[in-house]
Amino acid sequence: MTVHTPTPPILQTAGVDPSEALTILQTALVGADDGELFLERSESEALVFDDGRLKSAAYDASEGFGLRVVAGETAGYAHANEISAAAIRRAADSAALAKRGHAGVTAEGPRATNQKLYDAVDPLAAPAFSDKIALLSEIDAWARARDPRVVQVSASIVGERRQIEILRADGLSVNDIRPLVRLNVSITVEQNGRRESASTGAGGRASFDTWIQPERWQAQVDEALRTALVNLDAVDCPAGEMDVVLGAGWPGVLLHEAIGHGFEGDFHRKGSSVFTGMMGKRVAAPGVTVVDDGSIAGRRGSLTVDDEGTPTSRNVLIEDGIMVGLMHDRLSARQMGQRAGGNGRRESFAHMPMPRMTNTFMEGGKDAKADMIASTKRGLYAANFGGGQVDITNGKFVFQCTEAYLIEDGKITAPVRGATLIGDGATALTHIQMIGDDFAFDPGVGVCGKAGQGVPVGIGQPSLKMGGLTVGGTAV
Repeated sequence: MTVHTPTPPILQTAGVDPSEALTILQTALVGADDGELFLERSESEALVFDDGRLKSAAYDASEGFGLRVVAGETAGYAHANEISAAAIRRAADSAALAKRGHAGVTAEGPRATNQKLYDAVDPLAAPAFSDKIALLSEIDAWARARDPRVVQVSASIVGERRQIEILRADGLSVNDIRPLVRLNVSITVEQNGRRESASTGAGGRASFDTWIQPERWQAQVDEALRTALVNLDAVDCPAGEMDVVLGAGWPGVLLHEAIGHGFEGDFHRKGSSVFTGMMGKRVAAPGVTVVDDGSIAGRRGSLTVDDEGTPTSRNVLIEDGIMVGLMHDRLSARQMGQRAGGNGRRESFAHMPMPRMTNTFMEGGKDAKADMIASTKRGLYAANFGGGQVDITNGKFVFQCTEAYLIEDGKITAPVRGATLIGDGATALTHIQMIGDDFAFDPGVGVCGKAGQGVPVGIGQPSLKMGGLTVGGTAV
């Protein structure tokens, strides 16, 4: 593991006097309700090994800042990829236009924190570039040797080191170094002229040390190969309403999308969430507890502080089926009289923060997955998911299953292809019949999109049995 010596703040290394930057920010925020100067410097590297050769190697570096002035519902934002006192002053003059005719009092800043959720490692520094290529080549060769039906292997390794600095009008300066790594494997198999593919990925906020150990990447290869081979034998999925058993871990993406965005504060402030006005009311079956927690060490969606400088925390959204909380950034929290919980996130310095999920999951229960299967007369076991679509205003979703099986008379039978799950989040929550004792997080692959911004997230759940979901299929 390569650990950097303490990294100087961005303003200092950019040659900008911090006191001058603070004065510019304070002037811009006179009469405003909130705002900050957000600075960022990032480096990333991505290597893709495909068809037995290094297909691409990309390196990207960027830096810049964004200055925000909030006045009531209005936010002025200006950003630039030049970090200088002159550029900050120009941005401040532009962003300050948002407070015309507004007379507010700048809100108290976020509390300080000593929490440390990840080390300031540099994934680009270790292992060396040549060692990363050698690793990908080894993964390719090992995967091809596992089964003669393997016809295509793609492996990639991605690393990022992002440094942020947040300056607030009260003089508080928050600094964070955010590593992020991911190893992906995709395998295509062929049998009797039929091809099927499957992928796996894993990563988190740490160095590559954990994920490049042979036992870890070999397990990824075996899982991708197993899924691809299962799908070689898959039959067309029947359509209709049926009970569905969801697997643990990544299948939580259904709940992430179908209900997670509906608990973000800005949608409630605007009255556009299907859950608006439901606080304190039952929105899910008894036993269902859903949490968003950005303070779990090392997880992909974790942050020491969010992109407004607020320490992340555990925020309970649903407790025993009752809606009890929302995810807030500072703006939605202030306007709804709530506490900012560390959910103010942005894709980069070129974007304003908004309420976003971090690690969102349903807590485990007491039921065994075997009992869920045994209690299902006719249904679907959805072991893994691909992509999906959700309408935030009504919670309606469509999700594709990448690995699914028929359940007949309490037993898992044939694997199926072309299965989709169709429903709406609010109804689906109330149709949960059994909650598994096998809670798991996803392996560290989630990316969440909202308003054109993508951020890394974590997802988790136990196995679940849900009654009466609509299954879309391809069987005629």
